Order: sequence, then structure tokens, then C-alpha cells
Amino acid sequence: MKPAHYVNGAFTAAGTAFPLRSPVDGREIGTVPEASRETVDEAVRAARAAVEGPWGRTSVEERCAYLRRIADGIEARFDEFVAAEVADTGKPRDLAATVDIPRAIGNFRSYADLAYGRPERAYPTTVPGWSGSGRALNYTVRRPLGVVAVISPWNLPLLLLTWKVAPALAAGNAVVAKPSEETPSTATLLAEVIDAAGLPAGAFNLVHGHGANAAGEHLTAHPGVDAIAFTGASATGSAIMRNAAAHVTPVSFELGGKNPALVFEDADLEEAVEGTLRSSFTHSGQICLCTERVYVQRPVYDAFVEALAERARGLRDYGPMISAEHRDKVLSYYRLAVEEGATVLAGGGVPVFGDARDGGYYVEPTVVAGLPQTARTVREEVFGPICHVAPFDDEDEAVRLANDSPYGLAATVWTTDLSRAHRVAPRIEAGIVWVNCWNLRDLRTPFGGVKASGIGREGGEYSLDFFSEPVNVCVKI
Repeated sequence: MKPAHYVNGAFTAAGTAFPLRSPVDGREIGTVPEASRETVDEAVRAARAAVEGPWGRTSVEERCAYLRRIADGIEARFDEFVAAEVADTGKPRDLAATVDIPRAIGNFRSYADLAYGRPERAYPTTVPGWSGSGRALNYTVRRPLGVVAVISPWNLPLLLLTWKVAPALAAGNAVVAKPSEETPSTATLLAEVIDAAGLPAGAFNLVHGHGANAAGEHLTAHPGVDAIAFTGASATGSAIMRNAAAHVTPVSFELGGKNPALVFEDADLEEAVEGTLRSSFTHSGQICLCTERVYVQRPVYDAFVEALAERARGLRDYGPMISAEHRDKVLSYYRLAVEEGATVLAGGGVPVFGDARDGGYYVEPTVVAGLPQTARTVREEVFGPICHVAPFDDEDEAVRLANDSPYGLAATVWTTDLSRAHRVAPRIEAGIVWVNCWNLRDLRTPFGGVKASGIGREGGEYSLDFFSEPVNVCVKI
């Protein structure tokens, strides 16, 4: 499968090709076409024609049937999707087969169910002294925004692309999607499935390419785009926001995180260690929800740190960084941590495998300690397999340390005292707080961050609200 654009119901490889490399061993595994400004413009115009034409005339029942057909199409080609995701990202096959692809299928099915059964509101109104009956009926309907740009990242390529595409289509919008230039393959497979599902031409469009001064910027700055949904780095979100401001385009952003875990002295220590190992090192730390700051109550600090470092040193089945550039960035933070005075308890370098993986972009799972709260390593998002562990004395200090960050995406609390859990969780400045678990998701719940971690919420009706506009209709009786 060769990555290609999908514009107005047709596949094209127009544009200068750039290489696609395997993060596992660094070899070139394909090429990707860079969408020109003209290709992006063609995609936006095709989306506009679809909204104003056949796609815009579909009922919610018809759109939900399309979504279920897309889910069935992904399921029918499950192994192809898994292989493409593993090839692009280097992540363990088990992770792609149990999380990424099933969640993509679930995204389409859950939004089909939500959109189909969604109620609207009506308000009987009485106006004393009004001529006639003095009564009216106010009710709301929701209309699509129009043409939606969807920009998705490289860490969970299909999962996060479909997380936005599914509700956007369910609400009746036409979509122009741009996946990361690092991970184009499952997006192209999705376009093939959507094409086979029979959606009207232009309802879904796909363009490949880079971000700044390229396809991504052409798309987010396009005057024909009515809304932008983006997941990625906070700095990129700021740049997109500047483009959106020129046309007052609505944005939904899920951005970076520097997520804390709080381990209280009454926690089940083994469960907390296992949970923190998972939250820090799943997908080699390349998930926006991963833990990079761990705060442990002082009486159990030494035991926790020793256990976590031992488990981190024993990790074997982990994937590479997405690219040589990202590997170098993560390694620069490993060096910075040492320069800032950290004690390296596990990892801190590049593993040696003695096989083709030595040409890939791997770094060791790393645990460090001993840094002040002001250290750059503690404050800046690394987006790699590293966590810093520090002690705290009481509940108020734990909350203060957790909130002392420019980010506010997610947090985890480990305690067997449920009263404490209910006290602490609402005080943490984050969009989602897990208690005695991590990354346990219900697709109906709100997802997003505060501060530099994003704008708005995704998930369930929150996504359907963003991708549609409420209209009040008032009828005199």
C-alpha cells in the first residue's frame, strides 16, 4: 500500500515525494506525496461542494449507516491496518492490535450510536399580553459547521484521526484530513475503506504532507475551512491558532502534557508501581497521557523508587522513537537531566540489540530523581520514556506540586482512601484524573486539557457539540 491523497472521490499521488522511514531500523520503506497548495485547495473545494450537495442532504440515519459501514470495512481489513500501523510507528504489534485499530472501529460505531439517538430540546413558551394565543414553541436543531480540517499526530495515527473524523461526519460535515507526515499509511487505508463504503465524493478528503509552510499550514489557513480539530504539540497548536484567528475559525485542540502521578502512603504499592510503569512507558512514552512526573509520599518513597527503577531496567518489549529527530530530542533531555543534577536510576541512554534495531531510533526507558521543581526536565514535555520521581509530605503539597506546571491534561492518583481520592481529584488542574488506574477510557466522557494542554473537549456529545451549531427555531402558535 502506497500513501496517496484522496480528493473528491479519487486517489492521486500528485506532488513531490518524500521518503518514509521505518523507526525500527531506519531503512526507507516507501515514499509519500507532498500536497501542494493547489491540491489542498482542490480538497477544500470538493468538501464544500459535498456539504452543499449530496452529502449535505443526507439524513442522520443515512450518515450513521455510513459510519457503521466504515467500521465494518476497517474490521474486514484488520490485519492490513495493524501491519501498516506497526510499519509506520514501530510500536509493538500487540499494542496496535489491542488498542489502536479496535479503538478506530469503536470510534465509528460509538458515534453512529450517539448521533442516531441524540435528542433535541423543545420549550413551550407563554408571553402574557401577546396577540393571538400568547403561546409559541421554541425548539433547537443542530446543523453542521461545514468544511472541517482534521490534523492528527503520529503517536496514535488511526485512533486519533478517527476520533475526530467519525463525529465530524456524523454531524454532517465534510472533512479534509491531514495525518502526520511520519505515519501516512493507515490514513490512506481509511480513505480506501471510506471510498468502498460509498460516501458521496468530497465528504471525506485526505492530503499528505508536512506542517509549517506546507500542506498543514495551507489547510489550517484556508479561508474555506469552517473549523479545525487538531491533536499535537502545544507550539504547533499556537501556530494553528494564529492562522485560525485571521478568519475567526473555531478550534478544538488536544495538546501536550506533563502529567503527574500522586502516590500516597496508603496506596497498594505493587499496584502503584505497575500502574506507573505502564503510564510512563507504554508506547515508549509517546502518548500525550503518559506520566512524566511522579510524586510519592515520603514514607513509601524509597521502596517505590527502588521497585519502579528495577522494573524499568527489566523492560524489553518496547518500540522506538518515531524518528531520528525525535530520538535526538529525547536524548537531549536525558543529557539535560544529568546536567541539571539528576540521579539516573534506570536507563538514560541508547540500548544495544546486536541486530537491525541498532539502526533504529530506540532509547532506554529512564527513571531519574533528585531535581528541583524548577528544572527544565521537570517542567518541559519530553514525550519519551522518562519520568522524574520526587517526594512529598502531605496532601496539600501533593496537589501543589501536581498543579505547578504549564500543562493540565491528565493525572493519576494512587490511594486506597476513597475519601482522599474524592478530595484530591477535583483539586488537580487537569482534564482527566484517574484513581488507581490509567488510560481507562469511556468514549462518552469528556476528554481534553486545561492551560497549555488544549481548548475544548472531545468525546461523546462533546465532540458532536463542537462539530455542529445549535439553531433555535421559534414558532408562534
